[in-house]
Parts: sequence; structure tokens; C-alpha cells
Amino acid sequence: MPENTELAPQDRPDAPSAGSLVPSPPPPPLAGDGHAVRRWFSEIEDEPVSVADGTLAGARSAASAYARRAKADNTRRAYRAAVRVWCLWCDRHGLTPLPASGADVAAFLADERGRGVSTETLKLRRAAIRYLHRLAGCPVPTDDACVAETMAGIQRDAASRGEIRRKKVAATATVIRRLLAPIGDTELTDLRDRALILVGFAGALRRSELAGIRIEHLTPSERGLRLTLPQTKGSQTEAVTVALPYGDTELCPVHALERWRVAAGLQRGPLFRRIWSPPSGRKGRERTAPPGPVIGERALTPQSVALIIQRRAMAAGFGRRDLGGHSLKRGALTTGMERGVHPARLKRLGRHKSYDVLGEYLEFGDIFDGHPLDGVL
Repeated sequence: MPENTELAPQDRPDAPSAGSLVPSPPPPPLAGDGHAVRRWFSEIEDEPVSVADGTLAGARSAASAYARRAKADNTRRAYRAAVRVWCLWCDRHGLTPLPASGADVAAFLADERGRGVSTETLKLRRAAIRYLHRLAGCPVPTDDACVAETMAGIQRDAASRGEIRRKKVAATATVIRRLLAPIGDTELTDLRDRALILVGFAGALRRSELAGIRIEHLTPSERGLRLTLPQTKGSQTEAVTVALPYGDTELCPVHALERWRVAAGLQRGPLFRRIWSPPSGRKGRERTAPPGPVIGERALTPQSVALIIQRRAMAAGFGRRDLGGHSLKRGALTTGMERGVHPARLKRLGRHKSYDVLGEYLEFGDIFDGHPLDGVL
């Protein structure tokens, strides 16, 4: 931008646009490179809520920090990674990532698509660029028609090539039994993974919800355990209670969970934790046997939960990418559907806001079974 060009107040990057978030630290200058933008974005995302000091500036800073916390941690991590990719691309081409033009964003999306990036990832990166500009109070380039047209063309091209978003296999009751078959019942990792799978299935839980369970969240009742989720994807501001009922088969989540807790000696804190074996030591010239497995203090990450499910699926004969973090939730809802459970109850089990979202989680069986025109054709 020429140095003698003066921006109107509403066009200045430091002037918050309608609906934008008010940044606490000043945004990077117009000539700031990608590194400066990435550093600023990380700093403002990590900034804690300021202590009330009675000033308007302090109140605005706190409001901005609270607004940023409206997004889930997973979303914020994904946005941070996407902003990094965007800034590096701008650096390679000598462009300013903030503020950016719609033409530059469209070129970025097209270039990334040319490298084989999926349409779903491109949509996430477009959303991250939008969020970056809103956070800085800059005009949002992703609203430009050229960006929407480019993205629509990419999606149409992907569809014409037969690129279909592949969903993970639903871990129905039948699949769950297959997953559990190779798992032992004495080793700590086996007890943990068995409990994790059964709790995730019975509660129709996401991987982030499984990772976040603390022992204090579990309350015994006559019919099982009441699990309180302080925060979920569908309820960011209110706690949700999930039933983990007693069962009469090997799929009982309560018995599996209790066996894990007793074996691990857990009384408080995260329920599902990392387990590792320390290296063996030496005593003189002889190598001593390694001590027993160690149970960590911190909770498993959502990614670790997904990897555990993936590893157990492979041990049961599934492909490496067949099952993932969403398989337990999809499997629980699909099993309920196959048993004729009313959709309203399935919606409640899945904690979905709409039936449209619920439908995305269901895996229907043979499309020929119960065809509406059976006996007619």
C-alpha cells in the first residue's frame, strides 16, 4: 500500500469492524511479515482474562479475552495451525497476511488445493483467516465474492473427481465386541483401554469428552454412574449429565471402569491417563529388570484417545483408518437406531441440537433392507 494513502476510519486495521473482536494488544502493522502476525496471534490467543481494574480499557480487554474463549480448545488449536500455514504462504510470495485481499486468499486456497489439500481442510483454513481478520478488527477478505466462487469451484471439481468425505466406521455393539476380543484383562493398559472404549460407547462420547473425564465427575447411583460433563461441543456454557448404566454382558461400562480404577489406584483427578514403562537399569555389569508400568498424573489428550482406538482397531483386524475418535459415538447412536430407539432419545444420547446433525452420526445398514418399494417393483 502506498505510504501516502490515508485510510478512512472504518477501513483502518486498528478500527474494529462490525461484529469483530476487540484485540487487547495492538495488531501488527500493515507491513508486518508473517512471523510477526503469527507471534501476535499466538500471544493474543494465550492472553489471560485481565483482572478488573475499573477502567474502560480493562473491561474491553476482559471482554475480548472472554469472547475468544467462546471457541472450543480444539477449534483454537486448528485455527492456530491454519494461520501458521497462511502466514508462511504469504511470506513465500511477498504478501501481507494481515490485512489481506480477497484475491490473495482465493489464490492461497487454489494453491493449497493444487498441493492436494482436502476441501474440508481448506474450509477450516478459510475460517481461520476470517477469524484472524475479525480478531484484528480488519476488513474480512473471505467475504469477497472471489473467495466464495473459488471455494465453490474447488468443491465442485472435487465432487466431479469422485472425492467423497469418508466417515469412520461406526463402532456398533458388534464392532465393540470385536475390538475387545484381543484385549486382555490383567495389564493396566488393557484395563484402561477396555474401560475407555466401553465408557465412550455407552455414553456416546467424543474423544475430547473422554479425555476430559475426571473421577470427580462420576457419581454412583442405583442404576449405574452419572457422568457430569462440565462442557461439551453442543453445550459450551452448561454442564451435561450422561448416564453410564450397569450392564449384564461384557459390554458393561461400569464394571470395566471400576476394574481400571481399582487396578490403577485412582482416587481423584483425570480418569484416563498415560501409562509407560521406564527403561531398565544396571547394577554393576548386569542389567536389572525394568520396574512396573508407571501411571501418569495428566489426562490423555484427545489425540491419544483417537490413537488408542485406532491401535485397538488394527489389532482386531480393521484397517488403520477405519475407526477413529468419532467411531464410538457413531456406533452408540447407530446401535440404538438399529434397535428401534425413538430418534428423540437418540438425539438426547448424542446431545445434538438438531436432527440434521444427528443424522450425520448414524450409519445406516444395507440400503436395500426395508426399501420403500419392496414388493412393488
